[in-house]
Amino acid sequence: MNSGKSKVAIKIKNLSKSYIEAGRAHSILLGTNTQICEGETVALLGRSGSGKSTLLNLISGIDIPDSGEIVIDDKIVTSMKEQDRTLFRRENIGFVYQFFNLIPTLDVMENLKLVLELNNTSKAQSEKQCRALLDAVGLRDRANSFPDALSGGEQQRVAIARALVHNPPILLADEPTGNLDQETSTEIWNLLDTLVRPLGRTIVLATHSMEAARRCDRVLELVQGELHDVTGKYA
Repeated sequence: MNSGKSKVAIKIKNLSKSYIEAGRAHSILLGTNTQICEGETVALLGRSGSGKSTLLNLISGIDIPDSGEIVIDDKIVTSMKEQDRTLFRRENIGFVYQFFNLIPTLDVMENLKLVLELNNTSKAQSEKQCRALLDAVGLRDRANSFPDALSGGEQQRVAIARALVHNPPILLADEPTGNLDQETSTEIWNLLDTLVRPLGRTIVLATHSMEAARRCDRVLELVQGELHDVTGKYA
């Protein structure tokens, strides 16, 4: 448990977000508030459509709220221009998706290197970091394979390596095992436990997995646009 950590990594203040569907506004978040500490691992639960993915997209700066603020490392992400949010995300946030989002025309090594190229990392350093991450996820021998030649579990391991290759302080994961069988899911949770948590990363993962919730420091649940701390249910 990392509840003793005191420095706030992510501060969410009065966050509201709605979408227009069939000509009507559909509210997703209603004045949501929470703080996530540096090095903390937080599970985000909620029914499908409750706003989990929306909240992760707002934290990462992919989307912007109707009102409210997200503050990361004392920077108000929600006040940044789109280009500044993109640069901030490239440097500070790693994102793991349910459906992997690997580029099919690039091999495994190229998928990882692309992240570092966007951050202007030297070729020599890029090669070193990518090989180290592929070693860590047990896929060095698949460096020249294309995504469609990998199993679902292998693709998600690559996706995790890609999310970590630029050493971001924050890792966001949106249903990272939602497309995997139970055995492979457990392998991915074990990998996150052994590879990511010891590095002191702040992790926020949207999930339906009770196994994942039990592994986390805190559990938040989105209900009707509001966040509730339900950690006690999973202690």
